[in-house]
Amino acid sequence: MIAFRAIEDRDVEAVVALWQACGLIRPWNDPYKDISFARTGRESTVLLGEIEDRIVASAMVGHDGHRGMLYYVAVDPVLQGRGLGKATVKAAEAWLAARGVWKINLLVRAENERMRGFYEKLGYEVSPVFCMARKIGA
Repeated sequence: MIAFRAIEDRDVEAVVALWQACGLIRPWNDPYKDISFARTGRESTVLLGEIEDRIVASAMVGHDGHRGMLYYVAVDPVLQGRGLGKATVKAAEAWLAARGVWKINLLVRAENERMRGFYEKLGYEVSPVFCMARKIGA
């Protein structure tokens, strides 16, 4: 049975290793900075899924006061296909719902058809919008 909790200092290296194993790390995103930033306020956290005290899943979850967002949704590659991804997304949705958030946005890389299918099975749909971005700091 998987149990979820918020990340603690002692978990950071294991979480980064999980993200690396899942291919979520990109050169332009510093996972340590992302984790630190997510932990600075009440509007975001990194949820961890554990089985027998072993970190097997994660979801960075937060909101901007209007919409929720999911990032770094990960399941240990050895354990994928067992419903842990669905449980992780549901835990993140519950975290947001407990804070009054009623809609969630997430980003999936256009070439990642596998994850698009995963989220569609959970009821997510493609919105008729596009994402624009601009870096404003170092």
